[in-house]
Amino acid sequence: MRVTIRDFQKMKKDGQPIVMLTAYDAMSARVCEAAGVPAILVGDTLGMVVQGHNSTIPVTLDHIIYHAEIVSRVTTKPLIIGDMPFMTYSISPEQALTNAARLMQEARVSCVKLEGGEFIAPTIERIVSAGIPVMAHIGLTP
Repeated sequence: MRVTIRDFQKMKKDGQPIVMLTAYDAMSARVCEAAGVPAILVGDTLGMVVQGHNSTIPVTLDHIIYHAEIVSRVTTKPLIIGDMPFMTYSISPEQALTNAARLMQEARVSCVKLEGGEFIAPTIERIVSAGIPVMAHIGLTP
């Protein structure tokens, strides 16, 4: 059974360290799972790490879906987090919901990740109201 957000909440409450690694392919995902990593992020950094770009800007939702579906398919336990790349949630909360739903349905991720601050709160609220778990990234970004 997959790790859930509630499992993360319990880990935090119990003072357990929470580890997350990034994977973009089957081999890396299997290594993460074998090592007991409870969460795997399929991030937009694949633009730099896998595709050879000098930023994350060229990464599309279809790219994330492709890689996240692989990671989801070959693992059974880790929480799989699908990054929402540049401009997939910036236009409107409805656009964000549509794109988050694609990640959930097509890539079978456990939750989606958005970067930003207070200004994305209405967007997060809309996505969560549809039953899609969100991890907000408010720290350093690529």
